[in-house]
This record gives sequence, C-alpha cells and structure tokens, in this order.
Amino acid sequence: MSNAQATDVFSIEHIRQAADRITEYVVRTPLLSSPMLDKAADARVWVKMEALQLTGSFKIRGALNKVLGLSEESRKNGIAAYSAGNHASAVAAAASIVGCPAVIVVPNNAPRIKVENCRWWGAEVVFYDPAAEDRAEITQALADQRGMTVISPFDDHAIMAGAGTTGLEMAEQLIAAGQKPDAVVINCSGGGLASGVIEAMGHFFPEIEKYIVEPQGYDKMAHSLAAGEVRSNPAVRHTIMDGISGPVAGKLPLEVLLRHGVKALTVDDGEALAAVATSFYTLKTVIEPGGAASLAAVLSKKANFAGKTVAIVASGGNVDPAVYTRALTENPLKLA
Repeated sequence: MSNAQATDVFSIEHIRQAADRITEYVVRTPLLSSPMLDKAADARVWVKMEALQLTGSFKIRGALNKVLGLSEESRKNGIAAYSAGNHASAVAAAASIVGCPAVIVVPNNAPRIKVENCRWWGAEVVFYDPAAEDRAEITQALADQRGMTVISPFDDHAIMAGAGTTGLEMAEQLIAAGQKPDAVVINCSGGGLASGVIEAMGHFFPEIEKYIVEPQGYDKMAHSLAAGEVRSNPAVRHTIMDGISGPVAGKLPLEVLLRHGVKALTVDDGEALAAVATSFYTLKTVIEPGGAASLAAVLSKKANFAGKTVAIVASGGNVDPAVYTRALTENPLKLA
C-alpha cells in the first residue's frame, strides 16, 4: 500500500501518483517570465501558464486523475459534473479521452466559450439558474437517475492531487532554472488548485510564503480560513472572474490551506482586467479574468512582494472575446 493510500492526510504522494497517471495526456505547460512584467510588479515573477493546457485550464489535470481512477463499470455508466465553466469542459474532455458519457450542469450565465467547449467534447449540457437553484442538488439528481458518478470540482483528494501536479511541475521548473521563490500566489474558488499547488510548493520550498487570491465579494475561503471551518458567500453578486466565483469553500482543500498557514487576498474586477491586459503585453499570452487573479494581486501589491521572487499560476484562458477586448481597451499599453 502506498503512503498516499495509507493515510487520509493529503500529501505530496497523492500528487506524485496523479502525475504518474495523467502525464501522457496533459501538457507540461511553460513557466514564463518577462523583464517588463518584473518591472510592472516590482518583483521577479514566474508564471505557470495553464491557459495553454488542454481545454484551456488546469482543470483537466484533476478531472483526468479522477476519471482514470474509476472502475470500468463506473466509466461505462458515465460521469456528471457542475461548474462555472472550466471544470465543465475538463470533465467533458476527460470523458471523451476515457470513452464514457458525460452530463454537465452549467449556470445559465456561463460564458459561451466554456459552454461550447463542453459540447465540442461531446458532453450533454444542462443549464440551471444560480440565483434560484442549487447546482449540487441538480447534478446529484441527474446522476442518481442515470447511475452516473459525480465529479466534484474541488472537494476530492483525486481532484486536488491532479491540480497539484501543476505545482509539482512548477517546482521542478523553478529548480531547473536555479530559482528559489519567496512566495507562491494562487487563484482560489473551492480550493482544489490552491491546496494542490501549495502542498507541492511547500514540499519543495518549506519556507515559502503562501497566498490565495479570491474576487471581492466571493472570498468564502478567506472567511473559512478565519473561522477554521467551511463558509459560503452570503449573497450572489456579479464578478467578471466567473471561473473562481463558486459559492462555497471546499472542506478538504480548507484542511490543507489551514495546515499551511495560508494568507488570503482579494482583487476587484478592474484589477483582474488590468492583469489580463498586462499578461498580453508582457508575456504575449491570453488569460481569463479568473485565471489572472493571482497576477492581479501581485501587480496591485496586495501584499509585500517588492523585490521578491514570486511564483503564480495563470489558471485558465477561456475568456469571452468581448471581455478580452474590454480588458485591452480599458488598459492600454504603458511602457514607461
């Protein structure tokens, strides 16, 4: 029995096993840097570009790790998931790769690009009203009717471990580049990515400062960290960072983040859009507002990053063209 199987405590062993399982299917995304970006941030910034991942976000890592671990019978019966977008297309892609049916429950205000991504991979899409309906209940009811397995977006060690392979790769790339980061800053919604990456980075760099970043008004993980137990957002409000606007923090991710003494930051929509534009100008890459939250926190100096080496993950690049145009229009290039 492996160390990961022998304990319920999430660890680097879970992440290493996930890497062994999914490596042949996923992209080893680049770790990018730019003198222009460093100047804008007043820090040495390294960006793990998961916007270039299969399906356009890190989410395929966790989805594949979970689905590949299912029994043959469970795969045959199919899988179901709920998501604001990136987990949805990741589960749809994982189902296509493995060869099983999938149904995805998506909010009726989800970006069109994310809905079309699900359909391209062959998944059935079911819409719900986030202001009046519970996505988890709808998904579970559909799964019960069809005998499907529900794939959690974040509250599952298999999902966290798959997401954590992002951090494993990033640590390896930093070490290969001769870098010892002072801080790691990670976008957070339910906490699957944040917990996985922070577990991996904390293993390789024990003294690293650890931060999560959430949208203003959707900082349920910050409240959960302060309370020591799961909290949800008090009300639904709009944010352009739709990919990290889930209503509740994950219990399993929270346990990991508490153990690591993580600090929480927030950014607003304007700061996220500015980070989207900065990524284009300095790295020549396309990232979505939710995927830019960690970069936004560094650029907006939400903590003392001055002069430090900072590692972040640009977690996704599935952005509506109109939103991307707005980001560039409202934030023209400034070379000075």
